[in-house]
Formats: sequence, C-alpha cells, structure tokens
Amino acid sequence: MSQKMSDSDSSLQKNALVAQTFAISGMTCSSCVNTIESKLNELPGVSASVNFASETVHVLGPSDLSPDEIIRQVKSAGYSATLLTDNSDPALHRKGAARALFFATLLAIPAVAISMVMSWHQPINDWLISLFEDYGIAQPPHADHLFVSWLVLAITTPLIVFVAWPIHRAAIRNIIHPTMDTLISLGSMSAYAWSIYATYTNEGDVYTEVAAGVLFFVILGRYLESRAKRNASSALSSLLALSAKEVSVVRAGVEVLIPISHLVIGDEFVVKPGGRIATDGIIISGQSSVDNSLITGESAPVEVSPGSRVIGSAMNNNGRIIVRATRIGSDTELARITAMVVTAQGSKAPIQKLADKIASIFVPVVTALSLATFGYWYFIADKSLSFSISTAITVLVIACPCALGLATPVALLVASGRGALRGIVIRNPQALEISQSIDVAVLDKTGTLTDGSMHIREVVIPVSAQKVLGSEFAGLLTEGKILSTALTLESQSDHPTAQAITAYALAHHATQLPVTEFTQTPGAGVAARVNVGPKSPVVLIGSPASIAHSCVEFDSQISEAISRAESNSQAVSVLAWDGVALAVFASGDQIKRDSATTIAALESRGITTWLLTGDNAESAASVAQQVGISTDRVLAQVLPEDKLAKVSSLQSAGHRVLMIGDGVNDAAALAAADLSIAMGTGTDVAISTADITVMRPALMGVIDALDLSKRTLSTIKGNLTWAFAYNVIGIPIAAVGFASPMYAAAAMAISSLFVVTHSLRIR
Repeated sequence: MSQKMSDSDSSLQKNALVAQTFAISGMTCSSCVNTIESKLNELPGVSASVNFASETVHVLGPSDLSPDEIIRQVKSAGYSATLLTDNSDPALHRKGAARALFFATLLAIPAVAISMVMSWHQPINDWLISLFEDYGIAQPPHADHLFVSWLVLAITTPLIVFVAWPIHRAAIRNIIHPTMDTLISLGSMSAYAWSIYATYTNEGDVYTEVAAGVLFFVILGRYLESRAKRNASSALSSLLALSAKEVSVVRAGVEVLIPISHLVIGDEFVVKPGGRIATDGIIISGQSSVDNSLITGESAPVEVSPGSRVIGSAMNNNGRIIVRATRIGSDTELARITAMVVTAQGSKAPIQKLADKIASIFVPVVTALSLATFGYWYFIADKSLSFSISTAITVLVIACPCALGLATPVALLVASGRGALRGIVIRNPQALEISQSIDVAVLDKTGTLTDGSMHIREVVIPVSAQKVLGSEFAGLLTEGKILSTALTLESQSDHPTAQAITAYALAHHATQLPVTEFTQTPGAGVAARVNVGPKSPVVLIGSPASIAHSCVEFDSQISEAISRAESNSQAVSVLAWDGVALAVFASGDQIKRDSATTIAALESRGITTWLLTGDNAESAASVAQQVGISTDRVLAQVLPEDKLAKVSSLQSAGHRVLMIGDGVNDAAALAAADLSIAMGTGTDVAISTADITVMRPALMGVIDALDLSKRTLSTIKGNLTWAFAYNVIGIPIAAVGFASPMYAAAAMAISSLFVVTHSLRIR
C-alpha cells in the first residue's frame, strides 16, 4: 500500500508544473520573440512566453524539466539565457550598449560629415594626394577626384566590420527566421558594398555615409531604448532593493547578527528604530509605528503593538520591537509582490497576439518588398542602378518591427512596476482589457468594505460551560489555557477575525501549544488536536452555526453572548473543546472611510454593486446602508459556494462581473469572476487567485486599479496605432524614392523611442 502511495506521489510530482523565468540576451526585435517561443514550445509540456521589453522568458513546464535544458534550447535558437532567482533583477539593458555607441559615434560622425560637406572634399583630396606623393605610396584608383570616398570607406570599415558585428552575427544565425537585424545588416552591407563598387569603378553615387548613418542611428536608438526600458523597470528594481541582507535574532537572550538566509520561521528578531523589518512576522514585544508606503503605497504610518502583524522590508519608525518570523524567503509579502510583478511583465495581453502574428511575417515580407522595389525601379522604370539600390536600401531600413514588438510589453512593464509602488499589483494582463467592460461589482464585507483590523469587543468564558467536560479536565480549564488554544489555532490563519483573536490572546500572555491534525474549512472555521498538558482535546473555533453542528447544546451564557454580539453587528467566533463550547469572542471593525466614496465611484461608472458576506443579516444590512449599497442587493450568511453561485448567476444574465474580496471563502468567486481584485490585507489564497491585488488597505485603491488599467490599455492602443501607422506610411514613402536611407534610419530609431517614451507617461 505504501509503495503504491509513493509511486502515486512520485507521478504527481513529475506531472506538476513549475514556473521559471530566464533573462534572454541577443534579442533585437519582436521576430526574435517568435523564434524563441517556437523553439521552447517544442519541448514536451512547455509553455513559454517571451517579453521583449524586459528581455526575459517565462517558462511553465514539468517539474522534472531542468533549467539547463531550457538554456540549451534557447542557445539552439541562436540566443543565450540565464536563470533568474527570486531576487534577481532582469537585465533590462543591453550589455555594451554605451561602448557600442561611443565607437559608432567616433567613426560615423566623421564619415557622415566628410561625405555631406562638399566644400571639404577638394582640400582633403589635395592634402591626401600630396601626403601619398611625399611618402611614395601608390594611390587608389581615381584618387585624383575620389580620394575622399576612399577615406570615408576606410573610416566606416571598422564600424561595419567590428562595431556592427553583433548585428551581422544575429542576422546570420537567424537567416532561417529573419529578424530586424536581417534588415539592418542587409541595408548597411548593401550600401557599403555598393559604395566600394561605385568608388572603384567611378560609376554611380556613393552611399558610404548611408551605411555609417544607418548603423549609428540603430545603435543610438538601441542605447536610448535600453535607457528608457531601464527607467521603466526602476519600480521593480526598487522593490528588489528593499530586501534585508542581515537580521539581528535573539538566541538565548542574546542578540546575534546572522544572514537573512539563515533565518527560520519562529525565530525572534530585533528591529531598531529606523531599521527595516527583516521578514513578515508578528510583534511579540514593543510598540512603534511602521511605514509600509514602499510596499503597499499607503503613506500614513501604521501603529503596531504586540499581536500586530508586520510586513518584511517595512520601515520601523520610532520604537524598538521584537518580531517572531512567520514567513521567510519566497513566501514573504515583498517576494510575493515581486514575483507577481515579474510574472505580469513576462505575460502578454490578448491585444498583443495580433502584433505578434504580424511581426512573425513582417521581415520576410519587407525583404521581398525591397527586392520588388529594386526590380521595379531598375527594370521597369529604367532608373539608374544607384537610385534603384538606394531606394531598396531605404525600404529595408525604414521598416522596423521594433515599435510593434515594444508596443505592449513596455506599457505593461511601466504599469506593473509603477503600479506596484502605489500598492497595485497587476498579476494578469488580461485584466486590462476586461476592466473596461465590467458592469457589476460583487464585494465581500469584512476586510473589504470594513478596515479588516478587527478588535475583540467582548470575550465570554463562563465557568458553567466548563463543568460539562467533567473532572478529567480539572486544572486545565483556565482562562490562560483556553486563550492559548485559541491562539494556537487562529495564529495559523490570515483572516481578520483570527488576527484579532490572536492579538487579544497574545496581549493576555497566551502561549503557543503543540498541535496536530490541523484543518481549515473556508467559511466555517478551524480545528486541531491541541496538547494542553496531559490531555489533547479536539479544539474547534469558528462561526456559531458551524460549531453548533459539532457540539452539545450551548451554555445559556454563551448563547446570550452570541445574540448580544450579533445584535451589535459584530463578528462572533465560538471555541469548543471535545464538542463543548467554552468561549465566545465578539469582534468588530470599522467601515473604511472611503468605502462609501468607492461605492459611489463604481455606481457613477455604471457598475452595479452587490454585497455578499458570511456575517449575519443585521450586520450586512447595516454596512450596506452606510456605504450606499441597495438592501435588495445584499446576501448575508453565504458560504463560499453561494458566492460562487451568485457570480455565475450574474454572468449567465449577461453581466461582466468584478469580484472584490480578501478571504479564503472568496477564492472560488474570485477565480470565477471576469475580473477579480483582492485586498492585500487578505489571505494568500485570495491574492494568488485574483487578477489584481490592491496592497494598501484603502478601498479606493480599486478605483485606482481600474484607472491604471484604463490608462495602460489606452497607451497600448496608442502604441500599436503608431507602430502600424508608421510602417503603413513609411514603407510606401521609401518605396517611391521620397526618403534617403539615412533619414529612414533616423525615423526607425525615433519610432521605437516614441513607443517607449509614450509608455513612460503612465502614472
């Protein structure tokens, strides 16, 4: 039996999918994206998505697929790849871009200047002829009047052969799948080769300055583009820079400085005033205020005390605190945000599919069009060989798929990075398009419409209830033990009510106890067997209705406490040992100050709002009335499956539904909704399910997220419109001979820069 289970587990592990992100070098245009994706998708079970803007590839594949195999596959396509670790910042700029620009400027500027300034030709000719005569050196053919042409060729040769070699190399290795480098290489080499022929034979115009100018503008454009992309990624770099490197832990009462990688869950560490909190945890000693602005976008400091949860990398302002680590490494809030941002930047919006299809056939079509242009002018229109070649080169140079390839990913790069710094994390780029068609918003109550910072208002632990358990629990049924069992269970949950009970128990000196058989039921509560000494009762804590199913009849004092709390619109949790209810925790929170404003803003956009909550009807109606939700659009005491059913029902009626929630019981509805937004103060399950996460507690962040989506989508559409229009207008102008190759190179560089700088305007 155990062998069968082992084989099954092994099979499941083998079939599990894992995501990996790699930095890619060698890409120069969107055609490269298609080449790499096609090559990686040849691997069994692999789905790859290349982001041209961040020069990364996000690979989803079997768990037994090694990174080395991915890297080998990328190399076989003519590129190189490096696996990015959790805290790696993708290389968002081309290495050596500045060096290439320096040498391109050093060689191209003199070549272009000498070629273009006609008054320099004769003096330079005379000086060079006399110099050759003085040293007895044989002169090149036609040196008497073409010495300047040979000089310009000599200056341009290092630029063509050495500085531009990466472009030619990329063109050669992608000869089967042509890219933008193919166009640049063909254009510059054609102009250079023709110039040698024209200079040697003294037939036709010389276009050496065209070859130099084309390469100069291409290299300049890529350098400026890389700088702009680096600026676009600065938000992600800022997030990565927040990670602590060392932490001061308390070991046997002594503070010891250790690397952050050595920290384990349960370690207690010291955070001094002005220091950053090393990792997520719960305060066990001290009071202070913390600044979460760089993580959640919330500018106001948050007051913290024992029992308060804190986020790793937040700034501790004014008090010394001791924190118990609850999450480390890739499980922390900061790592989770960073991972979501990187994933979003490596994903594609649906609108990009059209651009990718066009880019995949763009270069071959342009190459054929260039040849057709040459054929028309030379063979049909009977133009000179020089003019025909110049026009064909112009078509090659002006046609640039870079703007097309950058249109979507750079906008997503900027939006996801800057959104993260404002507490808005876009996990799924599809949300950008869907957000514009939403007409119904379904909201949870606790932690969504309310601040989620629950506080215990009343605790009832009647002695009369304890007598039911009998003498075997004598000496164990103390308030401290009961609170310790509550702490043991609720400290495992991120729900606001659980956090309130945890904070209350810690403030009353409760301690963690050994626990086994822990289970959690969304919408109901948690259960476990807890060792309270010589006994290990089954401890339950959850809503009164769920606990009543597993308990004997409630003690009268407990029933009265439940009724009192519900009449005051408070959340009620009942704790039971071995089927006997022993304690009632009544907790309450406040409606967020901006909840009514947010509901009004949604309604003003034509979005109908619904309130779905697991709390009692009185509490739900009271909150709905205060925030402006119509009472006929309120459902109370709903289970997770009820929320899911309501979302599905609205969708079946033809509505596009936005679900906003924060708890485990919201996860199914979040997954089913057309667009889902999770509050960052909520549970991991909700956040990992949602399309967008609002990290700051203010509900108005939902409106900011919708506005950011609208601006980003508008920017993407503007970029694509420009990219299409540029090529639709530019290629015919080049084909009819109204532009020179050098002007075409400048236009090509400007088109890419326009897309990048236009994306940088997203705020």
